Amino acid sequence: MSPFDLLADMVADGGVVVLSGAGLSTESGIPDYRGPSGRRRPSSPMTYQDFTGSAAARRRYWARSHLGWRHIERARPNPGHRAVARLQELGLVSAIITQNVDGLHQEAGAGDVIELHGSLYRVRCLSCGERTPRARLDARLSAANPGWAADATQVNPDGDASLDDSLIDGFAVVDCEGCGGLLKPDVIFFGENVPPPRVAECYTLSERAGLLLVLGSSLTVLSGYRFVRHAARHAVPVAIVNQGATRGDEHARLTLDAPLGDTLTNLVSRCPT
Repeated sequence: MSPFDLLADMVADGGVVVLSGAGLSTESGIPDYRGPSGRRRPSSPMTYQDFTGSAAARRRYWARSHLGWRHIERARPNPGHRAVARLQELGLVSAIITQNVDGLHQEAGAGDVIELHGSLYRVRCLSCGERTPRARLDARLSAANPGWAADATQVNPDGDASLDDSLIDGFAVVDCEGCGGLLKPDVIFFGENVPPPRVAECYTLSERAGLLLVLGSSLTVLSGYRFVRHAARHAVPVAIVNQGATRGDEHARLTLDAPLGDTLTNLVSRCPT
């Protein structure tokens, strides 16, 4: 039996919990960090400590993110996202945990998606806690920076775009309309913890799954890798579809190095409807 045939049989048994990473969104034009589209590409992600402790760091982040947001907002679900949504519709996928912040699972029609690292489509005030749509902030930043224009040479999965420092210095940042507090994208920065209730829910899902299916993640970051380890400890089979080796391969019953879109589309075609 081929690895794909084995994967199809495992998924057909149902109870699948999907754990997706940036590799699932590369076919939508969003590069990943460590897979084929991100390999050898330097990245210096913003840390929570830098963001909250430095006005200059916040200016740098919002200027780059204001530019990168246009790229994220234009991205559309690819066949991989649509296949996952279809497997959920067929009752084979019981839960989706995503490390991605691009909202593409939901746009493809998936429901009840746990956004492990949050979403770029929301902004949160660090003082009053109010959450507002990113589109509203985008309009405010555009109004505060009339005539500001730049071209991104690179956009990361978190919407951070590479930008010349000369274009950052004069960028105006806006604060919370309600209380004047600092605004932050509703995503988990490096140095910031995923809320414990969210982590606990993911642990519960991974230990009760019929199959933990990892899609497009190298599992280099502990926040996703821990659920693979947890599933393996509870004798839950793990299958990984990714382009390239992953940190979790030793825990997997099946690994498949293949493009996500074609593989998942073919997987849906094998499932009973």
